[in-house]
Amino acid sequence: MAWTEADIPDQSGRVAIVTGGNGGLGLESSRMLAAAGAEVVIAARNETKAAEAVAAIRESVPEARLSVQPLDLSSLVSVRAFVQRWLAERGALDILVNNAGVMAIPRSLSADGFEMQLATNHLGHFALTLGLMPALQRAATARVVTVSSTVHFGGRIHFDDLDGERGYSPWPWYFQSKLANLLFVAELDRRLRSARSSVAALAAHPGYSATDLQFVAGRARGAAAEQTLMSFANAAFAQSAAAGALPSVQAATDPAALSGEYWGSRWLGWFGAPARVGRSGAARDEQVAARLWEVSEARTGLSLALS
Repeated sequence: MAWTEADIPDQSGRVAIVTGGNGGLGLESSRMLAAAGAEVVIAARNETKAAEAVAAIRESVPEARLSVQPLDLSSLVSVRAFVQRWLAERGALDILVNNAGVMAIPRSLSADGFEMQLATNHLGHFALTLGLMPALQRAATARVVTVSSTVHFGGRIHFDDLDGERGYSPWPWYFQSKLANLLFVAELDRRLRSARSSVAALAAHPGYSATDLQFVAGRARGAAAEQTLMSFANAAFAQSAAAGALPSVQAATDPAALSGEYWGSRWLGWFGAPARVGRSGAARDEQVAARLWEVSEARTGLSLALS
């Protein structure tokens, strides 16, 4: 039987952070969690758009408990500031949805000198999750959900050229970042289980959903023909952003969803209600996951501390 918004368990008393909750999948995830009773913190780089998202959610969920916190995932300074504020001012964290991302952009470097897609999509969320672990451990049954993509099947980790200094191409380095998301979840799950932690780590993907992300990528590269094609494809084939957000929300709230699992659209990984889905052989490679974890620790200066 298809899992729908009506199946979201009561989230009253729970606190959630959704990165990139100001638009697309993140906005829908924020709306669903708020409608189920959770207090939702939208963590976003653009505070004006985040405030607009709050207003939009309150139109359909007037009683929604929402707030906005600034967060630029491409900057470790910004991530560190977010974490420090949270740990100083807030208590337990029940749900962290690592949703924000950039896609197929021209090569650029983050403030820390890392390729922007890897910095934003993986390293920022790696640092955020490890930094917030004390708050997650204070919750009875906390969950971290990291949003990947079906395109991870085309990805590989370019350990010899992570930042694309010698062979950058927008799409392969996007695929790399989405594969990194799944490898992060696999290694985080392994470490949490080893420590017998109550925190669960899951992954999700939205299938083929209509969001602004595709157009932002095309505009960044000046790819007008690609944007036209994407507009047609979205209108003809894509499911809604709400449908695309459901796997993330189910992974975050359904007691039947277990740590280490990957949730996505059930039909060919592109459409339909959420279901447990498979991942590539590369995403299941434990040695690559461990190596990426070590690289991520070195780049962020963080390691996982479990009490």
